[in-house]
Amino acid sequence: MSLLSDANGLVETLKRAAIEAVDAKKPVCIYFGNVISASPLQINVEQKMTLGEKQLVLSRNVTDFKTMVTVDWATQSSLETHTHTVKGRDNSGDGIDLTTGEEDLAHTHRIRGKKEITVHNGLAVGDEVILFRQQEGQKFIVWDRIGK
Repeated sequence: MSLLSDANGLVETLKRAAIEAVDAKKPVCIYFGNVISASPLQINVEQKMTLGEKQLVLSRNVTDFKTMVTVDWATQSSLETHTHTVKGRDNSGDGIDLTTGEEDLAHTHRIRGKKEITVHNGLAVGDEVILFRQQEGQKFIVWDRIGK
């Protein structure tokens, strides 16, 4: 009986070693998920499991971040020629009815140089994402959104 149990133990050990060898050749697995909550972040993966913030590593592709850019822009003018009208009574009770002349307030501003901007790339409910599972399976890297 002791020989049989030793043989069974050896077979089980060899099976585990074979499975680990196969898994070692696949260092990551690719999954698809759907964001079901943005705060706290939760992603449902292939309708099989829900991952929370502690299990997720977010790439910059799926987070808000600041970056430097070089710009050479001009603002658009939203002001045009207009007048002001004032109606009412002065301190002596006399009526006031004034209209200013037309004023041209249209103008633009030049924006040049190296500027910091914020890229709003954070995940939202309904976003479909691509995830990589680390070989050990403890963490999932949220790589990017699925383009539509």
